[in-house]
Amino acid sequence: MSATIGDQAVKRALERARHHAPFLKLQLERCDLVRSALDTGNLGQAIEIAVKCAEGTADVGTALRRERAALALALGIGDLAGALPLERVVESLSDFADRALEAALAAVISGRTPGAEPRGFVVIALGKHGSRELNYSSDIDVLFLYDPATLPRRAREEAGQAAVRVAQQVTELLQKRDGEGYVFRVDLRLRPSPEVTPIALPADAAISHYESSALPWERAAFIRARVAAGDQELGRYFLDAIHPFVWRRSLDFGAIAELQSVTGRIRDHYAEGQGFGPGYDVKRGRGGIREIEFYAQMHQLIHGGREPALREPATLPALTALAEAGRIPREEADDLAAAYRLLRTIEHRLQMVDDRQTHSLPEDGQALDNVARLHGLETGEELLSVLRPHVERVAAIYTGLGPETQTSLPLARDRLEVRLAGAGLTDPGAAASRIEAWRSGKPRSLRTAAAREAFEAMLPGLVEAFGAAPDGMRAINRFDDLVMRLPSGVNFFRLLEARPEIGKVLATLLCHAPALADQLGRRPELIEGLIDSSAFTPPPAVEELVADFSRAERVDEDYELVLDRVRRRVNERRFALGAQLVLARTDPLDVAEGYSRVAEAAVNVLTAAAAAEFESAHGRVPGSELLILGLGRLGGEALTYASDLDLVYLFSGTHETASDGAKPLRATDYFNRLAPRVTAALSVATAAGPLYDIDTRLRPSGKDGLLAISLPSFSDYQQHQAWTWEHMALTRARPVYGSEGGRAALAHVVRDALAKPRDPAKVTADAVAMRRDMARHKPASGPFDIKLGDGGLVDLEFAVHTLQLRHGIALHPRLEDALADLVGAGLVSPEIDPALRLLTRMLVTFRLVLPSSGEPPPASRPLVARACGLPDWDSLLAAHREARQRVADLWGAVARAGGD
Repeated sequence: MSATIGDQAVKRALERARHHAPFLKLQLERCDLVRSALDTGNLGQAIEIAVKCAEGTADVGTALRRERAALALALGIGDLAGALPLERVVESLSDFADRALEAALAAVISGRTPGAEPRGFVVIALGKHGSRELNYSSDIDVLFLYDPATLPRRAREEAGQAAVRVAQQVTELLQKRDGEGYVFRVDLRLRPSPEVTPIALPADAAISHYESSALPWERAAFIRARVAAGDQELGRYFLDAIHPFVWRRSLDFGAIAELQSVTGRIRDHYAEGQGFGPGYDVKRGRGGIREIEFYAQMHQLIHGGREPALREPATLPALTALAEAGRIPREEADDLAAAYRLLRTIEHRLQMVDDRQTHSLPEDGQALDNVARLHGLETGEELLSVLRPHVERVAAIYTGLGPETQTSLPLARDRLEVRLAGAGLTDPGAAASRIEAWRSGKPRSLRTAAAREAFEAMLPGLVEAFGAAPDGMRAINRFDDLVMRLPSGVNFFRLLEARPEIGKVLATLLCHAPALADQLGRRPELIEGLIDSSAFTPPPAVEELVADFSRAERVDEDYELVLDRVRRRVNERRFALGAQLVLARTDPLDVAEGYSRVAEAAVNVLTAAAAAEFESAHGRVPGSELLILGLGRLGGEALTYASDLDLVYLFSGTHETASDGAKPLRATDYFNRLAPRVTAALSVATAAGPLYDIDTRLRPSGKDGLLAISLPSFSDYQQHQAWTWEHMALTRARPVYGSEGGRAALAHVVRDALAKPRDPAKVTADAVAMRRDMARHKPASGPFDIKLGDGGLVDLEFAVHTLQLRHGIALHPRLEDALADLVGAGLVSPEIDPALRLLTRMLVTFRLVLPSSGEPPPASRPLVARACGLPDWDSLLAAHREARQRVADLWGAVARAGGD
């Protein structure tokens, strides 16, 4: 922005100020240097003079009052001249508030305890001060906190007494009025329980309050909290500690009801300013500033726990962030931003007149005309005409969030049965009995009045969703498990009320996917992830997933919190992938690849975390690193929902080198102690739930061998000691953890082992004997055991791996890629690839819909058929028989061929 503004604009602004704003007129008469700079159009110089005008003034209060008056003048004229945008004005006023608090606090502590550093006392800015949006005559909402251990105090003075006295003196210094005005009014009512608590609180006591007994509106207040003055380290400690209270990871649709309730109380309290016209309250009136702020804060509270980019404290940046994230329509964001700028500007005009903290348009016609002329208009009617469309638009958008919270009365039993029957449920009596059991208060999730009210509010929509499900009674029975296991139901029920479409998704998942229903029973907030359309797109590349899983939620995360965080994010991805399949959004083959990318990213993040924790005690082994080889479905990038992870732990370097930590270990001991910690990081259930089952039996010598061996030893074993079945397993191996160089070295060892010359007859004989033993010890569990039945995936894998080893070609861990090469070499019919794809689709789908390998229930058969690319169940059965016959024929031909 240029340092100067047009002479005519300045002249008009100065003229309007002299005629219509007695407060600004008074400051023009008092602040000669600022006025002189403004007379020349040099706004930058005027602001600089205002900031420095009180330098050298001995009394801190006097200096701050003079600076405040001069700055209000310079900013006011710049504002009236159109040279300063709203953001610049409010940020400059807020920055002055910070300086004033810092100066006042330093003066008070220095006066009470000369020579002491201003430690152990912090001022937390809230409200518009916190978001750097102060207006001309704002008070400042602050929270005074102290640390009893470091706060300077006088002899025989308790820390609490000292803190209260510091707070009182700072407040008095800022609020004191004399002929030069005042600095700021200080509002301390946003502290915990202000009617009974002292004005300064120990930081830990405040943290305890927000963690255990804070009211809902306090969450919204802390969206805008920041450290304004004092002990920065203490302030960061406090804000980091309450971060989970403000930004809940679970989506919080209860925030809408909470803030709309606050809105209702404001409207009742300021009823006379609600209607638009003379006397309209631009801050609290319907369609006013507060509704724009609440609109943004509602969406921030709902989504901000998962999306850090939405945690903007100021209203205009928050609206922009919400629109960019797709959380609110861009048109609404633009309209609200335009209204916010205009309403805040008119609020400033109201306050410029007499430096009063007013937000209401004058009721008197002449006074309203005066405000209009200060703004550059002719009449009050013209001002109302400018404001009216913005106010109406804001009111419409805010009201569109939903009706204000009302108590929902439960339907009587007979009416409930009628509603259930009308929705299409086959046994409305049984369904009504189930709902009455929930209402009885037995479930822990329905024991509070708020939970029961939220339940009744969402029940009509949920009944419709269950009625539309293919098997509504099955969905209700599984929903019963969920309700009984929920620790608290308010937020979950509010979500279903706010988003009826999620109720339909929930009913579908409960009806068809017992695996997902069980996962929801453990973590009902998983359903929230499906609100975002991105939940129905394939997971990104492994590198992006690693970055996502690695992103910390708080600055003081310890190892256990890392394990919890990664489990939450991984299971959210796995749940979303399952939902994509059940809802027919994604091909099961793509779901299988997605599961694999998620698992590989989890292996990388949790291995790195376990290694870092281990290194804190034992250091690192110079020249060595941990490497992990993925085999089976992980190696082949074809995991199912229920797949375990087949891993082999290896390390580069030599056995003899010792680690360089406080407790050194030789390399073999080091990595064999680290490997179980990695397994635990990937498998042990924490407060966030379980993750993966880990299988390490494919390592050299199986369960009798070391858990982690050196890369040279692994290479020697594969070249000279490994059995045929071990090399068959190795055909689906790929490195999943390690440096780029380490992975390349491991991949080279694997390829050398697989490409070595072999006796084809022995390979075939070993494979046939192994398949026979497997069939004897692990028979198929039913006609839909896609893996173990005759002509199933295991037969196909045996055929492919036997051909890979016999011919030393097609050495790809992905079966699809290996088959393509074998087809190209004329060793396999092209018809096998469609058989592989159908069987894989069936396996991935069955693991969600029917883990027992039996026949799916009738309601789920169309879903399974569609997922597998067939129009109906009978078509799928026919295609299934044909695919298995082709696989059985292939395996028979390979087994009979021997060494050919």
